[in-house]
Amino acid sequence: MQGNDIATLINRVAMGDRSAFAMLYTVTSPKLFAVCLKILRDRTEAEEALQEVYIKVWQRSKTFASAAGNPLTWLAAIARHHSIDTMRARRPVADDIDDQYDLADDRTPTPEQNMAIADEGRRIDRCMETLDQAHARAVRRAYVEGLSYNELAEELKVPLNTVRTWLRRSLLKLRECLEQ
Repeated sequence: MQGNDIATLINRVAMGDRSAFAMLYTVTSPKLFAVCLKILRDRTEAEEALQEVYIKVWQRSKTFASAAGNPLTWLAAIARHHSIDTMRARRPVADDIDDQYDLADDRTPTPEQNMAIADEGRRIDRCMETLDQAHARAVRRAYVEGLSYNELAEELKVPLNTVRTWLRRSLLKLRECLEQ
């Protein structure tokens, strides 16, 4: 289903159309469930979060502005924010007041780590340039933007097995390039 179709469904949901809501759920729930599961890392919790996400979609559908952007991005943002809120809510309350004011974050990369990350990004970009343009785009759409193989096959208008072959060969070529 295209972005315009999803936007139409959201607009119909804003008018209280329950059948449009059911269709929206059917079409978008796999993608939103994946967002929730990636953040929460617990299937049961992700399923509960997904239900709450769709309650928010029902309530906030009137605020959706179709001209502002991709409707799937809007939906994914709701799922992501709700999942992060859920994850924060399950953190234990600090017993010690000093823990509340501990601003040091060991996960913050050092300047050296930032340089290494940037260098690795440049290496990946150089290796991506060695791929055929269509194959590089398929790799980005699948592994950066999260499109499924089926979605890619529909978008590129090629058979599903062709997409799988392109991606497998492209990843092998990228690995080979990065090992040099």
